[in-house]
Amino acid sequence: MVMENEVTLTVETSVNAPVERVWSCWTEPQHITKWSFASEDWHAPRAENDLRAGGKFLTRMEAKDGSFGFDFSGEYDEVRTNEHIAYTLDDGRKVTIDFISQGGETKVVESFEAESENPVEMQQAGWQSFLDNFKKYCESSS
Repeated sequence: MVMENEVTLTVETSVNAPVERVWSCWTEPQHITKWSFASEDWHAPRAENDLRAGGKFLTRMEAKDGSFGFDFSGEYDEVRTNEHIAYTLDDGRKVTIDFISQGGETKVVESFEAESENPVEMQQAGWQSFLDNFKKYCESSS
């Protein structure tokens, strides 16, 4: 799907953990299911991740009350361990994530092409919520 007037949004956080730990929490399914949701009334009951260029990923996200769920999935375009991930979502949008080691901390910068169904402010806030949840999980589980 090609969108006209594509808008790229960026969210970021600094995680108080070394880049190797941050990478592990971001990419391993047993960790992904612990943080990949934007609010406490959602969860991620299943994650699959073939972390290589051409590999596919899928995270199942569901409301805890069973009222709604969806698959967040796509294919990796580029993977550089502990540094960079680029992928294409199943709807054709591009996403990049950079992991920047800063001593004992890691800056995570995620850029994504906005979709056309929801306001960009809502998308920015939603993706930032995921990243904030990731930070909280990664720092508390190390």
